[in-house]
Amino acid sequence: MADLLEVRDLVKHFPVKRGVLFKQTIGHVRAVDGVSFTLGEGETLGVVGESGCGKSTLAQVLMLLEPPTSGEALFEGRPMFSLRGNELKRLRRDMQIVLQDPYTSLNPRMTVGDIVGEPFEIHPEAAPKGSWAGRVRELLDVVGLNPEHINRYPHQFSGGQRQRIGIARALALRPRVIVCDEPVSALDVSIQAQVMNLLAELQSEFGLAYVFIAHDLSVVRHLSDRVAVMYLGKIVEIGTEDEIYNHPTHPYTQALLSAVPVADPALRGRRDVIRLTGDVPSPIDPPSGCRFRTRCWKAQDVCAAEEPALIDRGGHPSACHFAEERSVVP
Repeated sequence: MADLLEVRDLVKHFPVKRGVLFKQTIGHVRAVDGVSFTLGEGETLGVVGESGCGKSTLAQVLMLLEPPTSGEALFEGRPMFSLRGNELKRLRRDMQIVLQDPYTSLNPRMTVGDIVGEPFEIHPEAAPKGSWAGRVRELLDVVGLNPEHINRYPHQFSGGQRQRIGIARALALRPRVIVCDEPVSALDVSIQAQVMNLLAELQSEFGLAYVFIAHDLSVVRHLSDRVAVMYLGKIVEIGTEDEIYNHPTHPYTQALLSAVPVADPALRGRRDVIRLTGDVPSPIDPPSGCRFRTRCWKAQDVCAAEEPALIDRGGHPSACHFAEERSVVP
């Protein structure tokens, strides 16, 4: 599988300023702090972690909505952050995003037809002008909406239907990569399943590659080929779906898995429950060494003195000095 997207040591820091007339930078929020991964054609990479770990910032930087502090990202071997003009416009056709909140990601003053058809106005080379209405109806049909509702407004749809509109808009230009920034977190559980099944069907039909961001490990498992676990701006473990869910080696991954609800009542009393103590440290002043050490039951002196590298430990990369496989859910 060829690498479609390659991210190398990506960093995004936000300055913290103080003062009214003369602002001074007194620190930085280390939202993304050295993230590296690859994404193959037709592959889904799940990115999971607690709120505030940098997942959404990573999505914004990948979509060039925020400039990176350092690092690079390559799309088909081309540096993304240095592209300008027509090359940048072409990249935006190939990479699209589905946002988290279906209630605020759609313009309430535009009809569904205008929302889904807007990409054709920005990229007129994607479709002849006379075919826009027909293409919009096709897209609505593809995502499971009634094409006859093309003149309705977003407030006339439910949350799940609005998210389908957002997916249709992302599909309009036939992208190769879609960044899904927690696309089901604001939906009911039954609607979440419908949207996840839709994304899986679209991936199979159009050969899409997904960067699927979520905080729920059970949601990510449904769709992902590989999973990256983030904590305080860094990837602490990455591997295939089987490696992460059945053979986790990082304590943080194990703690996240132990918090996933178990559907089978017979298994609920048999799983290994891990309860973390303490609060998540501030990204302005993260702990030295291993960032998870302040909440880790394995922490020792070396954890404070030396930051563990994300290297192969027990079959797949894990950033822990004492990485050890632990079965959490039977």
